[in-house]
Amino acid sequence: MKPRNLRRLMHLVLFCPLSKGLQSRLPAVKVKYLVVAWLGVLVASWVIYVQYSSYSELCRGHVCTMLICEHYRRGIISGSVCKSLCEEKTLTLQRCLSTSPTNQVYSAVWKEKAVIVKCGIEDALGIDGSPDSFLKRDTGLYDKPTRGTSMDEFREMLHTFLKDGLGEQASLSSLVSRVVTLADVNSDGKVSLAEAKSVWALLQIDEFVPMLALQDKEHAPRLLGFCGHLYATERVANAALFRLDVPPWLQPLVPEALSSALNRWLAPAWPRRARITIGLLEFVEEVFHGAYGSFYMCDASPSRVGYNANYDCKMADLGSVASEAAVRAFLRGRTCQTNADCTFGRDCTATCDRLAKQCNTEVVQPNLAKVCALLRDFLLFGAPADLLDDLDKQLRTCVTLSGLASQMEVHHSLVLNNLKTLLWKKISDTKYS
Repeated sequence: MKPRNLRRLMHLVLFCPLSKGLQSRLPAVKVKYLVVAWLGVLVASWVIYVQYSSYSELCRGHVCTMLICEHYRRGIISGSVCKSLCEEKTLTLQRCLSTSPTNQVYSAVWKEKAVIVKCGIEDALGIDGSPDSFLKRDTGLYDKPTRGTSMDEFREMLHTFLKDGLGEQASLSSLVSRVVTLADVNSDGKVSLAEAKSVWALLQIDEFVPMLALQDKEHAPRLLGFCGHLYATERVANAALFRLDVPPWLQPLVPEALSSALNRWLAPAWPRRARITIGLLEFVEEVFHGAYGSFYMCDASPSRVGYNANYDCKMADLGSVASEAAVRAFLRGRTCQTNADCTFGRDCTATCDRLAKQCNTEVVQPNLAKVCALLRDFLLFGAPADLLDDLDKQLRTCVTLSGLASQMEVHHSLVLNNLKTLLWKKISDTKYS
């Protein structure tokens, strides 16, 4: 084909792909292919544009590190990763995983080990972006405790704060000691003002208190270090239950049936999914009436649940986990018209007393019911034929659990243990156990 004719054909494809002129020049089958290709180019261009425009808003790791290192150099903050981040440069941020401009999340490498780094930027979009303006806003994070605060006063501050967040617990003093030990970066038995300011700023982050309270639990992410309010956690090999996580802005273009089919095709073998499920059920046990009270999973979505290379369940993050005391405090006295007005997070919902127009304080759906709803999509497909009916029945029973049922605790434990036993019997004494 001559160059002139080729240019004319490209013009027709790009600017009038459905014109009668084009249809008269090419067979119908080729026209369909060209239309699909043209639409593909448009969609790809739109995706690239959206990704590029949102990246600059969501990914501000350079701002986080600039702020943290400036405060470190001024002696305002301290932490176990400060030297690695600001002096040795052995902690380096890599891929941006942020979903909010004010909550920066990055995969990173710390001393040749893969980690996750998280850092908050308060009101990042409301300032002019200059270093001085960022520093001015960020300094407010470290206004407590003040100079002259004694160690006893600091412990009392911690106890009061944790009591407000977790409720009155007999073991609060041990959690206070855990915080003090964490703050003592150089292990000299003392907590400097910079160390105290850093750990106090960390405690203001929603994920941090549940993470500390669950540090000795097998399925909670491990805290590896911090500098000011920047902190590093272990990196989970598979950070979501399903490998294909379609972004919200792309969901209208990707049919749910297609994404579901792809996730089934990409999923681990069923025995490995059963192993992951057992770990997730154990996590539900761990947060139900633990040493520091009960915790609610207020966003039981696939993106919150991960697993490692050995197919052991590991929560990817605890940002949606909230204490029972915090949820009740949020609901208490809250005015409402419908149950939707009585929702903490994404799905910790209580009932609305429509006569009093106030929320009740008891969450209707327990963690186990929400997890079982998630597991129906993850566990049933590909299940062994001799297990499928019983597994489906147990998951259906589990999904209907209500937090308001009488003797809820006994029923909860019975359903959970039955489900774990059913799965464990199937994979025990195999390479998957």
